[in-house]
Amino acid sequence: MSSDAESFLDVSDLEPPEPLVRALARIGALKEGQYLRMRHRREPCLLYPNLEQRGFTHLTRTSGSGFDVFIWRKDDSAAEQAACAAADESLGG
Repeated sequence: MSSDAESFLDVSDLEPPEPLVRALARIGALKEGQYLRMRHRREPCLLYPNLEQRGFTHLTRTSGSGFDVFIWRKDDSAAEQAACAAADESLGG
């Protein structure tokens, strides 16, 4: 289920480095209380250190269709709570 807090980005059909480029562009536009949910066919390992350097954190969930990565600013507790709830919900779906 999507909420106003969620920004969704499906990069599962894109070739590198486009998923990384798009994710980094999108996180810069997140407002307080918002998180990015990125769907990818592979685990985006190169993204994680880039997030850390920019003050973001993430939670990754696997599914039959690949990976969902939930990304939010480290100091944004509302976004963290919404992202973690959505990630937990994705486990049941």
